[in-house]
Amino acid sequence: MAFIIAAIAAFMAVGGVGWVAVGAVGDAQSKKRMNRAVGTGGLQRGRRQTSALDQAAQRKRQVQESLKDLEQRQRDQRKKSLSIKARIQQAGMSFTPAVFWMVSAGMAAAGLLIAFITGQSLLVTAGIGLVSGLGMPRWWLGFLRGRRQKQFSGEFANALDVITRGVKSGLPLNECLKILSVESPEPVKTEFAKLVEGIAVGVSLPDGLDRMCERMPLPELNFFRTVLIIQQKTGGNLAETLGNLSVVLRSRKMMREKIGALSSEAKSSAAIIGSLPPGVMGIVYATTPSYMGQMFTHPTGQLMLLGGLTWMFIGIMVMRGMINFKI
Repeated sequence: MAFIIAAIAAFMAVGGVGWVAVGAVGDAQSKKRMNRAVGTGGLQRGRRQTSALDQAAQRKRQVQESLKDLEQRQRDQRKKSLSIKARIQQAGMSFTPAVFWMVSAGMAAAGLLIAFITGQSLLVTAGIGLVSGLGMPRWWLGFLRGRRQKQFSGEFANALDVITRGVKSGLPLNECLKILSVESPEPVKTEFAKLVEGIAVGVSLPDGLDRMCERMPLPELNFFRTVLIIQQKTGGNLAETLGNLSVVLRSRKMMREKIGALSSEAKSSAAIIGSLPPGVMGIVYATTPSYMGQMFTHPTGQLMLLGGLTWMFIGIMVMRGMINFKI
């Protein structure tokens, strides 16, 4: 009996020692596997974090480079004087510079002929010819250019909304541009049609946008160009970016209209002050022609008229600079 009890006790002692040894080995192996898994997961997370940081740094660098290119482009545009060909193109006209110079020469000849028939002095005749040949055609071209740019700015935010809705609905960017080239009002329709035609014949999107900015040198279009170039290089949510840009452009338009409303009184005052001298002169000439006729026939009167017109022009330009704001 004692032998049986001793055998049972020895068996239990050996089993307990084996169980403890197996548990210790299992725990050690579990800890090794856990450490290995944790180490591999941490390494992978570290690699993913490093890759995300590298991508963010690369995207930030590309955005900074694009913004620097935009600033340099704007500085170059300010320094560079526009040629007649560029002015004609920006005004939306199709005639050549040769035609413009021919028309200018014809207007100068007409002005000189009128001055010669009315018996004006040599100085007044030269001034009339200069204004008729160089001043009036350039002013007319600048007026058409400014009106076209104003029309483009007024409709460009709506064009961005069309692109935003098209991208959100799954259309590619080129299809949205084609929709604008067909459905948009002028001059947005013409400009986007030229962009789509250029892309169709192999011109890259950045080059096409550069040419579009040359034809329509507006800050709004430069913003649009920068957004598309950055999105093409780095990716991102194009619809959200264009939507934010549309909001910014509409805010700029509202600010411009608010400034125009606040400066309307100053513009009215400037118009009244500028029209008083020629208006009074016309009334005096109509009532007493002999009293005012000496100003047109006598050399001293003609010189006085030329000086008065010069100072009036300077005053009008100063008032225009004081009441016009660019944002």
